[in-house]
Amino acid sequence: MSAFSRLACAAALAACLTPAWAATCEAEIESNDAMQFNKSSMNVPQSCKEFTLKLKHVGKLPRAVMGHNWVLTRTADMQGAASDGMAAGADQQFVKPNDARVIAFTKVVGGGESASVTFPVSKLKAGENYTYFCSFPGHSAIMKGSLKLTK
Repeated sequence: MSAFSRLACAAALAACLTPAWAATCEAEIESNDAMQFNKSSMNVPQSCKEFTLKLKHVGKLPRAVMGHNWVLTRTADMQGAASDGMAAGADQQFVKPNDARVIAFTKVVGGGESASVTFPVSKLKAGENYTYFCSFPGHSAIMKGSLKLTK
């Protein structure tokens, strides 16, 4: 095999592997009109500098009736952040402005809409418990899941 052939094979292999590697630093989660996320847990690799979460509302109901967002906090902070978010209201995406407990959040979306958030993985600490939830009033009790920083 010539040097050119080896180089071409290596380049082709690298092109195939790169998208799979890059995909680990992003995830998609769906919400629906039955107040559910389609995932109850997520992992964020420590090797990522940033992590992007895309929220896709697969339902049909409008934002004002069945809006959903994705909010990430330490598990210990979840209840307080959810309560303060409800008090903050729709104009603030049901997230208290400048709330230090909130690591990342998306805007509230209705049926057929999507939103994304990208945050630095350095905001997460190994061994800490994290919870993601929907802060739309009344949703956080059942629309939640765990997030872990993994090696």
